[in-house]
Amino acid sequence: MAGGVTTSAVIFSPLAQADDVDALIDEMESVSHEATAKAEEIKGLEDQISDSEAKLRSANARAADAKAQLDTLRGVSDAQRKNVGDIAQSRYRMPQSEALLTTLDSGTPQEAIDRSAYLAALGRNSQRALTELEDANRVAADRATTANIAVAEAQHARNELDGKRRKLEKERGELDRRVADIERRVDSLNEADRQRWVTKDHPVDTASLPGVDSGIVAAALAQLGKPYGWGSAGPDAFDCSGLMVWAYAQNGIGIPRTSQAQLAGGTPVSLDALQPGDIIGYYPGVTHVGMYIGDGMVVHSSDYGIPVQVVPLTSMPIQGAVRY
Repeated sequence: MAGGVTTSAVIFSPLAQADDVDALIDEMESVSHEATAKAEEIKGLEDQISDSEAKLRSANARAADAKAQLDTLRGVSDAQRKNVGDIAQSRYRMPQSEALLTTLDSGTPQEAIDRSAYLAALGRNSQRALTELEDANRVAADRATTANIAVAEAQHARNELDGKRRKLEKERGELDRRVADIERRVDSLNEADRQRWVTKDHPVDTASLPGVDSGIVAAALAQLGKPYGWGSAGPDAFDCSGLMVWAYAQNGIGIPRTSQAQLAGGTPVSLDALQPGDIIGYYPGVTHVGMYIGDGMVVHSSDYGIPVQVVPLTSMPIQGAVRY
């Protein structure tokens, strides 16, 4: 994301005369790039919020699962505790001396043996029940700790999500102001100056372009002439990275949403090894992207008031290229 973009308001000079159009276009382009960078930053925040929401759902699920298991283990502990109590009552209702006399007074040797075995089993059962109770209590304690950690993680995820949502709303408000500035300025241009704005990146006549055998490039070129839309990824309007996302998606390939993430996420390629479909990053901070289509040309969606068009690869300052 372009987190370091300045957020100061831009004050435009009065409408320029014909000999000032180049300066006017430079000024408008600068503001447009800042607005584009802000739009890319917002998309990055939206992705972060989506990740935080997933983390929150996962943490809540773990907390609920841990609580359910803890409740089950507490039920087991209660049952084991009752079992220990029952054995203890059975064992201690008969004093040891009385048990011994009762054993000795048995009518037959076999009855004495059976009685002795019963008492021994009672002792073993008591010890086993105590051990099982201790184990159940220990597992329940561990599960309680796990549940508490899961709850704390869920709360942290919720707080993080709330903070990002507040930041998102603030950034959206600022973007709206920037967009209003640039749209007002572009809409106020006369026809001749508007044409100079539209052709600032030196678009080429697409009728002269050779055919393409790349489905990704074909998907992007099919959007020629569609309007620029802040934060849009089709099908009716596009921003720069949105056009890349759309073209790749039509070919079953998912790529990151922002221009910075797109250039960071692919495999870097040198400019002398470009292939159709490669993504080119432009301007410091990679605030803009276009798709290489071959013959030294890229297709891109550049600025408000300018439709999707094909321009020379070198018409803007290149920051790098990647392949997906």
